[in-house]
Amino acid sequence: MNIVIEPREPDCIDAPGVDAGSTAPAARCADGNGTLTALFFSDDVIDIARAKAMCRRCPLQASCLADALERAEPWGVWGGELLSGGRIVANKRPCGRPPKRPRPALIVDELGPVNPRDAGLADVAVDVA
Repeated sequence: MNIVIEPREPDCIDAPGVDAGSTAPAARCADGNGTLTALFFSDDVIDIARAKAMCRRCPLQASCLADALERAEPWGVWGGELLSGGRIVANKRPCGRPPKRPRPALIVDELGPVNPRDAGLADVAVDVA
């Protein structure tokens, strides 16, 4: 018995009850393969900032956050916010002792840290102090 699995398009919706020709928006994090799961459930401050930057441009951001709060999701980035214990957490400190001198804010977009001089590409500033 040969089973052939066809790859899905990243933004297609194959949910039961949804018309295949539907133009309903798909979440930016739903690639059909779960490749972004580690990014949205990471403890790394940079990964969290990247996940939030992806959510910021998602058409389903508000409903994703509302549903996650309703379900009291235990952790992860949902709808552009970091949740812990079913509540929104303002920011996450990196592991270890805080620095003696404050570090400058780190600017992060979907792809990672951005050079501060490229302000046009900046999505979010993360305080890593």
